Amino acid sequence: MSQDMTGLLEERGARYGKFIDHAWVTQNLKGVIANHIRTKKERLNVDQSEALDMICHKIGRIVCGDPDYVDSWRDIAGYALLVADRLEGVLR
Repeated sequence: MSQDMTGLLEERGARYGKFIDHAWVTQNLKGVIANHIRTKKERLNVDQSEALDMICHKIGRIVCGDPDYVDSWRDIAGYALLVADRLEGVLR
């Protein structure tokens, strides 16, 4: 592995925690959502589904890594805003 990649992985690990822990948390969150959606008659639009996936991803980073890293919190708000805007007719 190149030095650049090793450094990047070490930097990300310091910020977001161990990838295996993050993957466990994120996949479990997504599983809870997917299981509930399967019981509903209505389906999510693709942007809603993707936003929820990304929000779960960001939650995983927060709980496994640095909870004070403001970008993770702003990203969650951003994904939610993209869906809210589309529901109000604003496409980004």
